[in-house]
Order: sequence, then C-alpha cells, then structure tokens
Amino acid sequence: MEISKTKLELNILKAKNGNQSAFRFLLDTFWADVYNFQLKRTQSENEAEDIAIQTFSKAFDKIDTYDEKYVFKTWLITISKNVHIDLLRKKNISIATDTSKEQEEQAYLVADENPTPEDKIITEQNLAKLLRDIKQLKPKYQEVIQLRYFQELSYKEISEQINEPMNNVKVKLLRAKKLLAEIIKKS
Repeated sequence: MEISKTKLELNILKAKNGNQSAFRFLLDTFWADVYNFQLKRTQSENEAEDIAIQTFSKAFDKIDTYDEKYVFKTWLITISKNVHIDLLRKKNISIATDTSKEQEEQAYLVADENPTPEDKIITEQNLAKLLRDIKQLKPKYQEVIQLRYFQELSYKEISEQINEPMNNVKVKLLRAKKLLAEIIKKS
C-alpha cells in the first residue's frame, strides 16, 4: 500500500500532538513492515509480534524525537532492530561457566525456592493492588488487559471476541499498558 508523503507527514505531525487516530494510521501502515522484518530475523511469529509491539510502543513514546529528514519506516526499523538486540543481550547475560565437581555438589545444597507463607501473602497483596489499579482504567482497556494477561488469549482470539480488527486490539493493549503504568507510578 503506497501512501502519499503529505498524508504520512500529516499523520506524523498529528501523532506528535497525541492524536490516537494518527497513531492507529501509523501502526496500520507500518505494522507489516516491522513485523516481517522481525520475522525474518527471529524465525518466530510470537517473538516477531512481541518485538513489533515493543517497537511501536517505543516509537509512539518517542515520536517527538523523530526527525523528518529521515524516512519514517527506516526510523521504525532501526528502533525494531535495537529492541531485538536488547532482547538478545538480555538472553545472553546468563553465560555458562566451567564448574568444578565441588561447585556442582554445592549447587545441590541450595535452599528450597518454594514461596514461604509470607511470600504468598505479599504476592496476593501485590495482585490485589494491581487489580485495583486495573479497575481505574476505562472498561475497554480493562477488557483487553483481562483477555490478554489473565485469560492469556492471543491477539487474534481477542480480536474475534471483542469484534474489532487485530491492529485495534494491539493499539488498545499498548494504550492500556501505558495508562496502567502511569496509574501504578502515581500510587
């Protein structure tokens, strides 16, 4: 789908001013480019989708820093590449090291990792607080958070359940997570 440079520039400007429909336009326009770029790199649909979502989340958070001298798609792909590199670095932090027989025996003496009753209470309190924070969101955002993270539905399943296009689900979820993060920071 070829779009005019003027229409793109107008939507970028609107997005810089916080216009949600402009964000949706940019997401719809460039989602396939970013997703396919990551699919080639990761060979995993889930990873490519997660990285694409993080890419648009970062891009929309930093839309003010976008310089019109550069091609918008290239800017997004660069962000996507950096997100992927960051994820790879996090995975590679746990580098295997040589161990002696004595060190291996010591590993078996590690204390039980099961949560204590105190840990369970703290977890329940944290979950209760999170649920209270989620209740502060608008119902449409509560619903996508509930479906994605508590019922663990895929984007496609959520799209079918709420009868909206998958890109709208992605944008709603991005927005819901951002609003929830702001609520959590305030409390």
